[in-house]
Amino acid sequence: MNCDNPDMTDTTAPSPAFPAQATTFDGLHNPTFLQACMRQATAHTPLWLMRQAGRYLPEYVATRAKAGSFMGLATNTEYATEVTLQPLERYPLDAAILFSDILTVPDAMGLGLSFAQGEGPRFASPIKTEADVAKLEVPDMAKLQYVFDAVSSIRKALTVDGKGRVPLIGFSGSPWTLACYMVEGKGSDDYRLVKTMLYSRPDLMHRMLAVNADSVAAYLNAQIDAGAQAVMVFDSWGGVLADGAFQEFSLAYTARVLKQLKRFGTDGKVVPRIVFTKGGGLWLQDMQSLDCEVLGLDWTVNLAKARALVGGTENGPGKALQGNIDPNVLFAPPAAIETEVAKVLDSFGKPFQGSGTGPTHIFNLGHGISQYTPPDHVAALVAAVHSHSKKLRA
Repeated sequence: MNCDNPDMTDTTAPSPAFPAQATTFDGLHNPTFLQACMRQATAHTPLWLMRQAGRYLPEYVATRAKAGSFMGLATNTEYATEVTLQPLERYPLDAAILFSDILTVPDAMGLGLSFAQGEGPRFASPIKTEADVAKLEVPDMAKLQYVFDAVSSIRKALTVDGKGRVPLIGFSGSPWTLACYMVEGKGSDDYRLVKTMLYSRPDLMHRMLAVNADSVAAYLNAQIDAGAQAVMVFDSWGGVLADGAFQEFSLAYTARVLKQLKRFGTDGKVVPRIVFTKGGGLWLQDMQSLDCEVLGLDWTVNLAKARALVGGTENGPGKALQGNIDPNVLFAPPAAIETEVAKVLDSFGKPFQGSGTGPTHIFNLGHGISQYTPPDHVAALVAAVHSHSKKLRA
């Protein structure tokens, strides 16, 4: 892989037309999520939740205590499988998402990832100098075998009577979001260090982003080979960039990832690609050109406007939309949650119901679920989504 060529021009490659069998998800008991990703009609609006396997669930807390640490949890195939399935045992969700962390890739690059109790992730060896950047290279994917083993294990655990219960989503951080953590060494309030590099040495930033993009592509392809049925790129910090900088330092490298991804999974079916940029609503028109099937939206975006802008037309090009209720709605009483769910679904409007393709919606939060969320409030949200979305189709 040539990591010195940012290849920032090809952001408009269209998705190819796929053979019908590749978009018929007959290996699943519940294929609604994948169908909606491909802009096919579904009987209800499918939903899953960002961070659905997490600290708001007491069973997750118990498993994490057994594992001893977050990395002990993420690197143990049995534990990672167990926590991935925990929310599916509680709620009738329409997809599972691999339990892992976006920072496994830079950890494999040698930056030394750790999670202290009560703190966020930290790198022991953040990128500080030109020499640090020069040493970066696409890591040996064997260092991430624990992730791929977890994907295979989860797929097996999801299989009932020869079919998968629901699809499994693999994921990675975006090249820019990984760079933020790699330079800052941890989460940041002002992104001072990474933006200092971006503005003072854009050549170094481009070099790092190119390595990151090729690493993310290799990582997601290995997840697809292990059995992931959809993949998602989390551009969690794309929204902190200025206009112009977003297109140059985030969007272009997300496009570089997408153009390298495998299009078919181990079962011969299409693997949909999802891109989520937190704070990226003002760049939806730019993101329309990405070679992906789904755009994730945070809670600041009006779904009706997003649908009009990028949702496309019947049997024409367009993006499926994923999102986008405010995660803090889940702290309100169940009746209020039901009201807010209806507002989100009504904002998108009546989903496509024809035999070809058209505008579709996947319900999700606008960002990750809070660890303080009452589990019974999540049950109210899931029930409301399924119930109200069926009424929209009546």
